[in-house]
Amino acid sequence: MSVQAYILIQTEVGKAAGVAKAISAIPGVTISEGVTGPYDVIMRAEASSMEDFGRTVLSKVQAVSGITRTLTCPVTSSDY
Repeated sequence: MSVQAYILIQTEVGKAAGVAKAISAIPGVTISEGVTGPYDVIMRAEASSMEDFGRTVLSKVQAVSGITRTLTCPVTSSDY
């Protein structure tokens, strides 16, 4: 079973487009888009496990310049 999550991202002023582009290049990221509202970028990603998600996706997202805050929202399966 794979792990999927949306990550809501706040960026520095004027950095949303660059952040969305940088994030879209991270393996495991399935979508990364700039939005308006309290968050500047919303992304969705997946990995084979929560440990793998943290190691391969979250650690790389947190290293992207211009991000000030993130909120990770794991997707729950309706199969439970």
